[in-house]
Amino acid sequence: MRLRFFADGFDLDFHGHALIRHRTDAPFVSLGHGEPDIQMARGNFKIDDYVSARIPLTSAKAAEDGDGVDFSILPGQPAILRLRLAATAHKLTLSLHSEDPSFNRIWLRFHAEADERVYGCGEQMSYFNLRGRRFPLWTSEPGVGRDKSTLLTFLADQTQAGGDYYCTNYPQPTFLSSRRYALHMDTTAYTAFDFRHAGFHELEAWETPRQLEIFAEPDFPALVGALSARFGRQPPLPDWVLDGAIIGLKCGEMGFVRLQTYQASGAALSALWCEDWVGLRETSFGRRLFWDWRWNAARYPDLPQRIKDLAAEGVRFMGYVNPYLCVDGTLYPEALARGFLARDKHADAPYLVDFGEFFCGVVDFTQEEAADWFAETVIGQNMLDFGLSGWMADFGEYLPHDVRLASGLDGMLAHNAWPTLWAKVNAQALESRGKTGDALYFMRAGFTGVQAYCPLLWAGDQSVDFSRHDGLPTVICAALSSGLLGNAYHHSDIGGYTSLFDNVRTPDLIMRWTEMAAFTAVMRTHEGNRPDQNLQVDQDPVVLAHFARMTRIYRHLKPYLKALSQEAATQGLPLQRPLFLHFPDDAAAYDTQVVYLLGEDLLIAPVLQPDTTRWQAYLPKGCAWVHVWSGARFDGGSTVEVDAPLGHPPVFYRQGSRWGALFAQLGQFGVAAS
Repeated sequence: MRLRFFADGFDLDFHGHALIRHRTDAPFVSLGHGEPDIQMARGNFKIDDYVSARIPLTSAKAAEDGDGVDFSILPGQPAILRLRLAATAHKLTLSLHSEDPSFNRIWLRFHAEADERVYGCGEQMSYFNLRGRRFPLWTSEPGVGRDKSTLLTFLADQTQAGGDYYCTNYPQPTFLSSRRYALHMDTTAYTAFDFRHAGFHELEAWETPRQLEIFAEPDFPALVGALSARFGRQPPLPDWVLDGAIIGLKCGEMGFVRLQTYQASGAALSALWCEDWVGLRETSFGRRLFWDWRWNAARYPDLPQRIKDLAAEGVRFMGYVNPYLCVDGTLYPEALARGFLARDKHADAPYLVDFGEFFCGVVDFTQEEAADWFAETVIGQNMLDFGLSGWMADFGEYLPHDVRLASGLDGMLAHNAWPTLWAKVNAQALESRGKTGDALYFMRAGFTGVQAYCPLLWAGDQSVDFSRHDGLPTVICAALSSGLLGNAYHHSDIGGYTSLFDNVRTPDLIMRWTEMAAFTAVMRTHEGNRPDQNLQVDQDPVVLAHFARMTRIYRHLKPYLKALSQEAATQGLPLQRPLFLHFPDDAAAYDTQVVYLLGEDLLIAPVLQPDTTRWQAYLPKGCAWVHVWSGARFDGGSTVEVDAPLGHPPVFYRQGSRWGALFAQLGQFGVAAS
């Protein structure tokens, strides 16, 4: 760390990185006051802020104890903000303390360079390189439609269901710079990271954060590893997951019949996932679940025996749960009677959240007894003891800002923290049964620290199309951005989920999505919100044969995926990686967000347009690349165009890779099911 004072300000550097350039006419920090206006409709938030004051702290001087900086409005006035510095070999901590509690807004400016790239901020789905845009960080529904220029978003906006480029289930106030440092803001408050200015990054928070953490490492793998160590590492993927695809069906007993069709196709399967194991509720949005987390015997007669029969065939059974309880279920009155529900801040009653034609109570996870009850009774007894090997741990984004919690934590500060608390409850249930690393749950919601508890992310509710901001391309960006922040494992609903306004799946979409999923951590299908209106994998013999082949390719890669899983556990590296992680000297590697590395040795360039049989891929310089389907060799540092018929997505491996023999065998997989 190097701190230098001048007559009109100071400079702060760390490991040679310019971090702060404070001058009287360009201050590092401003304090202010804002009055928020927040409206929520089914997890979609409209957030406005009336800023009544923004006061730049122009005067900075060395603190009397010599380990920080005191800020005031003008020279000679009392300090309003104190900044304390503490450095270790590769980490710099900036602790902040406001002397005036009336301020509820803070703006901090960190030095930026014109050609700098910035990544992270949680799971971002529209833009991988965040430079040039402002990103509010508040967990929410991404919205049905995130591109304001499209008809889809326009129609969704009419019902308060549309989104924008920055809307995400999983925000996190952490970014990684191409200058090989990362910055994390330690707060759960609403924040906005603004990367639009050429000379500085401006970070806004609706409270004075406890501290800022700066990480600096000599290379990107070490930097990502340091962030993973800071936020928590996932256990290796369960071995059984890598044996094949997880088949998602929600058709009751008929699901076991349909599963036989998949098995007959020659598909490699690992699990049957029936989110409707709890029963169904029909709404105008589509087929929803009955949110009362116990076996629905009417929909699944003799399910315990069915689970045992599947296990004998090497197929696990998975279900679904979320942290809310429907008012017309059996668990809600129990939670109410025991005082486990969050309360309405404006009335002496449980806070009921509208999920679209039905209402639910919120289990108050800030109350230890309530969290223990959910982990032990709902998940431990009703799910794990019942025989489930995993589940979708859905939602987590809907905590109202005006809720009253048992801990006294303000709803504005609890909202972003909620996904991590939800993940912790699920992890607690696994640990209580000795199932950590064996049973597998997956989440879409997240925030700082979710990495320590959630073993697998999924990308949420993509539209059933190829669209740039809503469909298939978004899941690649989501995997890369979240992976840099310590989330090693990521996957998505094959074929997408959201089908509204006459937007339905095509065979081409399902097959291209399947191809990409075969080269990710986990393959899993989903029937979507309107199964009857959308094509399903097992309804088209061509689609099914294609799917079966890609599952066998995924299973073939099991030794490689297991090695990557161990690498994630020991080094914190994600399975899906941006090109610059291993090719930092290639300038072109910093701006690709739809081409990715699987580990260090496989490069995948998924086909992201319909009716396409040729596709281009950029191959980073530094080595030669081998096309897995043809065996053709290409030099790195160039964009190549290859044949990409259905079933042969552009996939390349490093020439000389120790996994070369395994990768070369991919070319032996025929197109037809065997």
